[in-house]
Amino acid sequence: MSTTTVGGPPRTGADRTKRWYRARRSLQGVSFVLPNFLGFGLLTLGPVLALFYISFTNWNVFGKAKWIGLDNFTRLFRDASFHTALLNTLYYSVFHIPLTLAVSLGLALLLNRKLRGVAFFRTAAFFPYVTSIVAIAIAWNLLFSRDAGPVNQILGLLGVDDPPGWTASSDWAMPAVIIVGVWREMGYYMLLFLAGLQTVPPELHEAARIDGANAWDRFRNVTLPCLRPTTFFVTVMLTIGSFKVFDLILVMTNGGPGQSTLVLSQYIYQKGLVENRFGYASAISVVLFALCMLVTVVQFAVNRRRNA
Repeated sequence: MSTTTVGGPPRTGADRTKRWYRARRSLQGVSFVLPNFLGFGLLTLGPVLALFYISFTNWNVFGKAKWIGLDNFTRLFRDASFHTALLNTLYYSVFHIPLTLAVSLGLALLLNRKLRGVAFFRTAAFFPYVTSIVAIAIAWNLLFSRDAGPVNQILGLLGVDDPPGWTASSDWAMPAVIIVGVWREMGYYMLLFLAGLQTVPPELHEAARIDGANAWDRFRNVTLPCLRPTTFFVTVMLTIGSFKVFDLILVMTNGGPGQSTLVLSQYIYQKGLVENRFGYASAISVVLFALCMLVTVVQFAVNRRRNA
């Protein structure tokens, strides 16, 4: 067996073969991972870095970007429409997140039982999530019609003399959008909670039942603690999705009446693609990104403290 000695212990042919196989395996691993990193760099990281640069410029996509520093951000403080969009985004998120969380968890608990036709009801609850957003918006606008809509007709039968105008009213347009948003997304998060419920050991429920715990005590002391990782994930996803809401409002109310349902995502769309002010739209996007990042970091910090 041949050996070589170059300033160290002798290396045999077997050692060189092992090193060659390790290098080959590393190269194979890099070849599998590299396309994902290239896609992330070209389609995600690159545009994000370009967004931050454009937010400091005055650019209308046809000419050359002119560096203007913090002018776009200082203009935001004087922009009444931006303040309205920010408040409407927070309004939507504050109500949409807990309502969707509660409804989806309730559905998951209801459909986690061995019932006849439970698969059908699970599919029916998930179906709105995969339905065209345009079809959903048109259907719910008809349901919310002030004069001929079934919703107001039912309210009239229940004794409501002056039913809301819903999407035609500046006071009720956002609640109508929240209702539709909860209805559309509850099925998706229901499936996540169903998956989490499958991981709850039935022995814990049986032990709590033997100790005399009722259904509410078992839910509060057994089910909820076991669902904590799922609840955290659902809350983070709901938060990010609520801050980025766009398509439902665009099709259902287009930000109206007036600016009662104007949100940050739609305001970015108006300034960028409608008014061709890409620098200013990018500055609003940076603010939205910072808002999502801040809330997400706080959620992770709170979750880490609870698990400590």
